[in-house]
Amino acid sequence: MEKINLNEYLASNEYPGRGIAVAMAPDGRQMFIGYFIMGRSENSRNRVFDPVPERGGICTIAADPAKLEDPSLIIYNPVLTLGKTHIVTNGDQTDTIYDLMSQGKSFADALRTRTFEPDGPNYTAPHLRCGVRRRQLSDEHSQVCGRQWRQRAALFL
Repeated sequence: MEKINLNEYLASNEYPGRGIAVAMAPDGRQMFIGYFIMGRSENSRNRVFDPVPERGGICTIAADPAKLEDPSLIIYNPVLTLGKTHIVTNGDQTDTIYDLMSQGKSFADALRTRTFEPDGPNYTAPHLRCGVRRRQLSDEHSQVCGRQWRQRAALFL
């Protein structure tokens, strides 16, 4: 896999939108997850992160509730934790994955229930999603991102 400098990549992109970055520490004992958002419209720029400690994550909220127009694509939980699994997505599919995994379904089962963001008129914005799970028997990590599974850390885009 090609290594990229995330700072340079984002700086060179006029509008990177929303994104997830996942990396493993050189010693292989820690995973790092980053999530970022941007917005083109005033409504999309009117959001900030807020902690959701009872679900081990964060949500987006309106920075100025008086300016909130349509919350459907901008208010969601991008990060939630279920046991030792951290779920990170770029939309409300975080809740879909969390809910189905809570019922004993797999990450892959949850992925099959969703396709694109309902962002008409194009309907082409892909769902970005990642799950990172810490193994209980050792201090290694495995991760699930998109529709792929790997035993050692890797970044999937």
